Amino acid sequence: MLCKNKNVPLESCGRTLIIFLLLMQVLPAFLEQDEDIPHNEVKNWALQFGVDLWEYGKMETRMNELQRKYHDVDIDVVRKDGLILIREMATEVKNMMDFKMSAVMRIMDSAEQAALTPRTDNGQPFRYYNAKRLNAFGPDGSPAEGTREMMLTPNPHFDHLPVNTSLSSVLMPTNVNENDAEVMNAIQWSEHLDPLFINNYEGDPTLSWQFFGSSTGFLRRYPGIAWPPEDMSTVWQRPRNNRNVYDFRSSAWYVNAATSPKDIVILVDNSGSMTGHRANLARVTVEAILDTLSDNDFVNVYKFSDTTEETVPCFREQLPQANVENIRYLKDSLGTLKPENIANFTSALITGFEILHKYNRTGQGCQCNQAIMLVTDGPPSMYKEIFKTYNFPHSPVRFFTYLIGKDSSGAREMNWMACTNKGYYTRISSYDEIKDNVLHYIEVMARPMVMYQNDHPIQWTSAYVGGRADSFADDKRGQLMTTVTTPVFDRRNHTVRVANVLGVVGTDVSIDQINKLVPPYKLGVNGYSFIVNNNGHVLYHPDLRPLENNDLYEDTLEPQYISVDLTEVELVENENGPRENHTVLLDLRHDMIDQKEGETELSIKVHYDNMRRVTTRRNKYFYNPIEGTPFSLGLAIPEGYGMYELLAEQEIKHSQKNVTDYFRGDNWRVHPDWVYCEYTSGTSGEQWFKTAEERVLHFLSRSRRPGWKWMSLRPRSPLQREHHHLSTKQDKDAYYCDKTLIQSLVMDAMVTDSLEKHPFRSHLEDKNQGYDIFGLTLSFVATRSGLLRWINLTNMESKEPHFSENNVRAMDETWYKRAVDQHSIEPESFVYSVPFDIGSQGKPLITATHAVFVEHKGHRAPAAVVGLQYQHSTLASIFLNITSKVRMKTTCASDKLDCYVLDNNGFIIISENNEHTGRFFGQIDGTIMDSLVQDRIYKKVFVPAKLFFNFILQSFFILFSKLKEAYGTAIAYTQEEDDMIDVYRDYDLEQYPTGEDVIDEQDPIISPPSNTYSPSFIPPYESDPMEGVDIGQSGVRPCDRKVDLYILQPDRLNTSGQNNPLKGKLTNCHVTGCERPFSVQKIPHSNLILLVVDTMCPCGSKQLSIIPQEVNYELRNGGCLHKPKDSLYRRRPPKCINYHPEEIEIHICGHASKMTVNIVTLLLGIGCCITAFLS
Repeated sequence: MLCKNKNVPLESCGRTLIIFLLLMQVLPAFLEQDEDIPHNEVKNWALQFGVDLWEYGKMETRMNELQRKYHDVDIDVVRKDGLILIREMATEVKNMMDFKMSAVMRIMDSAEQAALTPRTDNGQPFRYYNAKRLNAFGPDGSPAEGTREMMLTPNPHFDHLPVNTSLSSVLMPTNVNENDAEVMNAIQWSEHLDPLFINNYEGDPTLSWQFFGSSTGFLRRYPGIAWPPEDMSTVWQRPRNNRNVYDFRSSAWYVNAATSPKDIVILVDNSGSMTGHRANLARVTVEAILDTLSDNDFVNVYKFSDTTEETVPCFREQLPQANVENIRYLKDSLGTLKPENIANFTSALITGFEILHKYNRTGQGCQCNQAIMLVTDGPPSMYKEIFKTYNFPHSPVRFFTYLIGKDSSGAREMNWMACTNKGYYTRISSYDEIKDNVLHYIEVMARPMVMYQNDHPIQWTSAYVGGRADSFADDKRGQLMTTVTTPVFDRRNHTVRVANVLGVVGTDVSIDQINKLVPPYKLGVNGYSFIVNNNGHVLYHPDLRPLENNDLYEDTLEPQYISVDLTEVELVENENGPRENHTVLLDLRHDMIDQKEGETELSIKVHYDNMRRVTTRRNKYFYNPIEGTPFSLGLAIPEGYGMYELLAEQEIKHSQKNVTDYFRGDNWRVHPDWVYCEYTSGTSGEQWFKTAEERVLHFLSRSRRPGWKWMSLRPRSPLQREHHHLSTKQDKDAYYCDKTLIQSLVMDAMVTDSLEKHPFRSHLEDKNQGYDIFGLTLSFVATRSGLLRWINLTNMESKEPHFSENNVRAMDETWYKRAVDQHSIEPESFVYSVPFDIGSQGKPLITATHAVFVEHKGHRAPAAVVGLQYQHSTLASIFLNITSKVRMKTTCASDKLDCYVLDNNGFIIISENNEHTGRFFGQIDGTIMDSLVQDRIYKKVFVPAKLFFNFILQSFFILFSKLKEAYGTAIAYTQEEDDMIDVYRDYDLEQYPTGEDVIDEQDPIISPPSNTYSPSFIPPYESDPMEGVDIGQSGVRPCDRKVDLYILQPDRLNTSGQNNPLKGKLTNCHVTGCERPFSVQKIPHSNLILLVVDTMCPCGSKQLSIIPQEVNYELRNGGCLHKPKDSLYRRRPPKCINYHPEEIEIHICGHASKMTVNIVTLLLGIGCCITAFLS
């Protein structure tokens, strides 16, 4: 058009056309040069970095040669039959548990017979092995007066403590008087249990501690031990003489064995008369009652004055399950009581009876024992009409009364209420009376069971953290335990009608013993097992992460039971919150509680690395009952690769080559927790072997000897009806070998041994070539049989532990699991990781792993994982070199761009700022991270987390709480004038720890007289030493928590088979209106992405946290700060023994405690008399 204009010269038209054509040629280059981010170059950077690392890693690990080696031997890949597998494993677990139950029943039989033995009295005081008075010697070397000598030898099977397997010893809580005639008589006859303890242990060397807990308060424990054990020490170095055994009679293992399940209503007087010392006594009494309850019981606490209401509002009109969580809320609620008005006993009694009758009629609660506990300073009447209406004539609801204080005006009424309603009346005027008086209700509820004589129910406890595990692992963590118990009845003839429980016998069972019978190698990588009890609570599960610091158990033997539901550890892949569960999971749980056999499928979220990472996986579940117990065993196996296993074994017995040749050198390890072979006799001693590798070599050498037998079947347990027979002592050289596992280990050693013998190509030519180029320091391989081999590729010394020190668990290691999962996403790739939050500390290493799968007849199964470790600084330099050597003005070396290499969970592997290494990218730039989520590059996954215990600050909390108790005591005890003199007389000061126990060289401080059962209440005081300390952060209570974690969605960066960069832009993020573009590119052959961000627009950046936060249900849960689990299905224990028609003939129902004379009152009274006389 321009040239057609006649007014324009032709020459001008030509020049304009030439300029236009030149501009069209240079404009694309000009535009790209001025482009904020060179997207095409970003793609090239990622491609070069990923391909270079893949090719180099493939060569150095020789993964293809390893795969070929497996194909060269006789192998098979078969599909697992989950139902057959679960049946076999459940049978083995049942067999082991039968052994434990048979042992307990034999102890019970022996105890009931021993109690009938007349006491011998030769005129000499009876001497016994008191655990607190052992091996104390005088100057002449002889035992000091009042002590005895016992030979003690450290034994790894018994918490690595010094023990005597030929004797038992007696542990005496401080509130038990050993000079009491009943106590001494029980100590004497229970000594006859020693031969039975020994016989049980010889017949089943896997038995842990055996014990008899006497109703008089002492604990006889086998094997014999000094208390406290001399090698027990903690971070606080607590004095030995203050580590006292707790009074076990309120513990679940004792109470559950002695009584059937219970529905309990506790009525606590909150009227104006219940102030000061009385209020504190009442609160400690209620807490002591709550401490005796457990998962099979149901309870609520009601406060009453002019009205009656629940102390926890969200427990309105219900009896919540007495699990650890609910008991804690009930205890905490007692601190809110504010005495006021006049007590309306009519309202309280009717409320108690109504809720119990409602539960009985509607089939709720335990459907067994029911009881009301009345805690008050005295009622004005007996309220006979109420009892007549609700409880006569058969008294289905037992009534227990606790008269608080020294005023006895209500004693007659309280005594009548208890005695006419099959209960027990006690009077509590001091703290040291509470424990024994509360325990009376257990004796009463046990009467029907004792009177029937012939039925001894066996009880299994929830899990708890006990002593150190018998393991080759070098940690000193406590192991998960459970306890199996049964009651011991008094069969003696008495002058009056009684029905007494003599005590409870039992044995502890290590969860590790169960795990041995469910070998992880049979489940495969990312497979796991778990056990569920009749309440739906897990006995063990890989996500059950309890308190690691078990000082309370080590110091007192008091177990802290863990009540964690299956729905809290199996996290369904949906958007629901904590305890909002999927129908399929609830069906699985229901079937396992009902002890059915079956299978199902479920997509779940799995978190690891201390809840920093998450992945999703679809599992197949198989479950089967463990008959004769309240448990069901479950298996979870990943769908796909998890359903196939590699079968490859090397025959050992007839091998022409000495198979130990495959295990030369010191650059190999085996899984320390797996049982390849082991001696099963307690006398042969695992102390023979210092390491798992030494044990493997020993048995491999032994397998070459003539007459070798595999012994791959564990001993079969006797039938329950035969429990009275003595067990057969095992041969001292008896052993067990897992033939499949150890021959698979030899096969893996043979295959990987050849890789080590043929040196790596690059390292033969130049030992340091690989290190110089990529910073390679280590090459390793881990296999399905638990074998780890490594080759050090540099002589550089490091302050950090060697890889082999913390990575010996093969398929249980996170890097192994991630590599196998990554294989299904991108088969030809490595998974890269760095230590979390490592920053620029030391010389961090990047670990790269790749899963090697083996294929046979169309089926594929993981065989091993190969890996490399690189110096982080070297790889970072390579990355910066790649992203800087281009002709563009804008590169990662310029100030205009920030470049990051992120892993599939959003953690920074490489950044220009070394301080970012190992940190979550959302903490650096949460705005960009949010944009990556919106663009579906990362998926945000909501992960609910049950915080069972937070042990990081617990030790500090213990210190503060002890100080708080100590300083707050005296003021509370002097609130009522009639108690002022009795404050120090009501309890023995030597029984309770002083300030010296907490801080050395401090003056003694009087502690509360409640240390034995650790009430949560603290008497009021003027100055709070805990002021400003957030107790909620100190690990004192369980709670629901949640966190958002992130997963890369690699398909979003793969369009039409091409990995193209995804271009993004932050807009409206600054007042200037500037924009902040970014580019994301998948790094091929890896779990990484390259993120390039423009820095020129100063957009504000928020921070995202991956620290779990507490869930507050208050606004949507009726004022509750938590969400109860009580609506979930449970199955009641099979036996309920709560009635015997002749129980009414027993007339022992309590009497007033011995009154303490108030010196001040006495002196005032005498003074008044003298004055009156003189006048």
